[in-house]
Amino acid sequence: MTTRMVTRSDCAFAYEITVHDEHPQVIPMRTQRPPAHFHPYQCEFLEVLEGQMGLEIGGCDRVLRPEDGQVRVEPWTIHRLFAPPLQTRETKQPDKEAAGRITRFLLSGEDTTELFKLDTIFFQNWYKYQEEVEKGRTRMNLIQVMCMFDAGGSYLAPPSWVPGGRLVSQAVGIAMGRWLGAILGYQPFYREWTTDWSSACDKMDESYFQRKFADRTKMD
Repeated sequence: MTTRMVTRSDCAFAYEITVHDEHPQVIPMRTQRPPAHFHPYQCEFLEVLEGQMGLEIGGCDRVLRPEDGQVRVEPWTIHRLFAPPLQTRETKQPDKEAAGRITRFLLSGEDTTELFKLDTIFFQNWYKYQEEVEKGRTRMNLIQVMCMFDAGGSYLAPPSWVPGGRLVSQAVGIAMGRWLGAILGYQPFYREWTTDWSSACDKMDESYFQRKFADRTKMD
């Protein structure tokens, strides 16, 4: 997966992402989906430019292609992206000619005055953490995930039977990720994964629990 930043004045972030469909790290993604989640403060936008990308939104699966244009995910909407099985449009059967193909899409989100939000700092740390897990250098840890998600203004989807589930999930995400996580030593951003460490420190300084991680002596 390669990512190129795109300049958009009205967005907190905008990336053109290219995925090599038959890469060994991509193939498992076709059977293992990332956690479903929601963003209370931001709309997110997805537009497939080449190939196809899966979007689970509101409990329903969609396979997006270039002709679908830009798709808008509203705040508080439970969703997740996934790599769908490679198939032809006509037969819906596995496509034997898919080797070497790519999927290319634009991912962006509107800006917000909230300090903890989807932005480049969040994505750098979240995707680097997933890479470390994929390469076996660490194990996926729920508190670490909740810590990073909260710092990106994102919260895990609650069980459908929980009354006021999304509000409860947000409260649990803050309590477990931001407060308890910091006490246990989990931080939302890491210097070795962050290009704008000064801004990351500014974010962590706003939390009584996380400000101990805002070590500006690590500045280049």
